[in-house]
Amino acid sequence: MPQHPSTTAATPSVHTCAWQVFWIFLRLGLTSFGGPVAHLGYFRDEFVQRRQWLTEHSYADLVALCQFLPGPASSQVGMALGLMRAGMPGALAAWLGFTLPSALVLALLGLGLAGGYAVLPAGAIHGLKVVAVAVVAQAVWGMARSLCVGRAKVTLMALACCAVLLVPGVWGQVGVMLAAGGAGWWLFGRGRAAAPEAPIGAPIGLQVPLRKRTGTLLLLVFATLLVLLPLAAQLWPVSLLAVVDAFYRVGALVFGGGHVVLPLLQAEVVGPGWVSADAFLAGYGATQAVPGPLFTFAAFLGASMQVWPGGWLGAVVCLVAIFVPSFLLVAGALPFWEPLRRNPHAQAALAGVNAAVVGLLLAALYNPVWTSAIRGGADFGLALTAFVALVFWRAPPWAVVLACGVGSAVLAAWL
Repeated sequence: MPQHPSTTAATPSVHTCAWQVFWIFLRLGLTSFGGPVAHLGYFRDEFVQRRQWLTEHSYADLVALCQFLPGPASSQVGMALGLMRAGMPGALAAWLGFTLPSALVLALLGLGLAGGYAVLPAGAIHGLKVVAVAVVAQAVWGMARSLCVGRAKVTLMALACCAVLLVPGVWGQVGVMLAAGGAGWWLFGRGRAAAPEAPIGAPIGLQVPLRKRTGTLLLLVFATLLVLLPLAAQLWPVSLLAVVDAFYRVGALVFGGGHVVLPLLQAEVVGPGWVSADAFLAGYGATQAVPGPLFTFAAFLGASMQVWPGGWLGAVVCLVAIFVPSFLLVAGALPFWEPLRRNPHAQAALAGVNAAVVGLLLAALYNPVWTSAIRGGADFGLALTAFVALVFWRAPPWAVVLACGVGSAVLAAWL
């Protein structure tokens, strides 16, 4: 059967060396400030407009798939682009290039804090905690405007926020998202028609160098690890297994983008005492100042851990463990996405999950972000200024983080 020419740019017939993919994504990893939404804009400019690797229609399909799956959407889009261009080595090269710059910086910062070195003044570290308030508030603001339209979705958001505050912990959050998915299926799925078929001559989907059999195998590996890692951690209570299980589970269960990883990771690493609450929030604030994916926060946590493995080994273990679910899911789901995206019930369940995600993030804004960072009027004023700069002045996040760190250090010295 002949292929439509508009889809051939995404097929493996156009050969690109994995090293070429790595260098392209390394440049993006060094320059892509602004968070997941900005990353998707950078990718569109680079691969749709400049390099013409795929069409607008195919790129929109790819973004829709990665937003449907749990995990960091921008990193998953990058993995999928590398996969479609250079196979499995291309997917690994895209992930490594996009992730490496910020992961190295954050691991070095984590090593400094774990070693007791004054890598930053105390006032500047507190400023990183304060700017986390503004960053999370910006995420709540932006996500609520797009994902919580209408009384039903706002109500789901509020109920999810209250439930997560009343039942803290990972499984409480997962239970809330599952319940919201069921509520979305019931509230929004009735009477919805399937998405119309593409017209004749239009690109009808993504062309990937994987068969459905391979996709099924990768999805089975994902599910098997999700079930067996907690069992292994209980049978063999060693810190390495516990760390791998925690970060794999977080990477497998995060819906709604990189910022939502905050409450899940906080429950996993601060609760057991692996990382202090102050170090956790300081690292999260520092993550806003570097380019690339927010999930590289895992490298900071791994490097600063008080249990084995820590240091460089901990950074590598945590970074790989949190990204492995994304790789398995996006590679496994790509061959099945075309029929799934037309299913009205799947779309309705996802609408409910997305509304609950906003509530989960709102709960995280209160605890631990607000309760740990805002100690008085000066902190509130600094956080409010950072929020206005991010939301209304459209200031780049790295500049806001830098200004808050300097401003907090000055206030600490002056007051």
